[in-house]
Amino acid sequence: MKRALIVLSTFALLVPANAFARGSFDPTSEFEQKDWVPIHLGPLNLSITKAVAYLMIGNMLTILLGIVSMHARVGVGKKPGRSQTVGELLYDVAQTQIAEQGLPSKAMSRWFPYVASLFLFILVINLISFIPLPLTGNTWHGVPVWGIYAATSSLSVTLALALLTFVFTHVEGIRWNGPVRYFKSWVPEAPKALLALIVPLEVLGQFMRLISLSVRLFANMLAGHILILTFIGLMFILQSVVLAVFVIPIATIFYIFEVVIVVGIQAFIFAALSAIYIGSAIEPEH
Repeated sequence: MKRALIVLSTFALLVPANAFARGSFDPTSEFEQKDWVPIHLGPLNLSITKAVAYLMIGNMLTILLGIVSMHARVGVGKKPGRSQTVGELLYDVAQTQIAEQGLPSKAMSRWFPYVASLFLFILVINLISFIPLPLTGNTWHGVPVWGIYAATSSLSVTLALALLTFVFTHVEGIRWNGPVRYFKSWVPEAPKALLALIVPLEVLGQFMRLISLSVRLFANMLAGHILILTFIGLMFILQSVVLAVFVIPIATIFYIFEVVIVVGIQAFIFAALSAIYIGSAIEPEH
């Protein structure tokens, strides 16, 4: 009984304020970005929004995770603690499963910190997106509404991260190979008659990497949160609390699936593809 009450209370926190208006609930409204602290420099909008707030929290937690887990040490003959175990696990995944699979050995010292930081940062901001926080921007009877939100469900966030990898990829390709050799590597061996068709496709393929990186992460996180919010909101849309018996277990299944599987996989894929793209630019012949 206590567990059921805890689960029910937790998901009650996730319900947006507008869901309490009987029969009205739009899950997509939870992803709208409103200027909390307006900052405009000419055409640039640098305002603090919900996404920016989550990114700030994620940034601080990522730094804290690195300090706590990567600096944990135990004496010889002693059993490693949880902090060291977590740190070693994360480091092993970042090095052996991400960096070493995509980066050449000569570029490890320069680019391992980048792909490892990408992995940890995206992992952290994905994880906190499933922790109810009073950052929805809504209130209910004067009380801040708690809810879940993913900064990576904003395309501008994922596109900014993808742009970093995109720029670094081509900068490193030119730095290691020179502009002529690097851009020549984009042209495959083919009959001259086909080059007019192949070369534009190769150039387009480079920009498609940018889209695939950003849209994959954005779409997965957005879809997961909308599914959870939609199932919870059904009992308000249909004005029936009885539906809680059905929708809360289903929402819980999606919630667990997202936290246990999707969160880590998306961080891993983004960092791994970044390593592969940078590595392939450094050694285009491989």
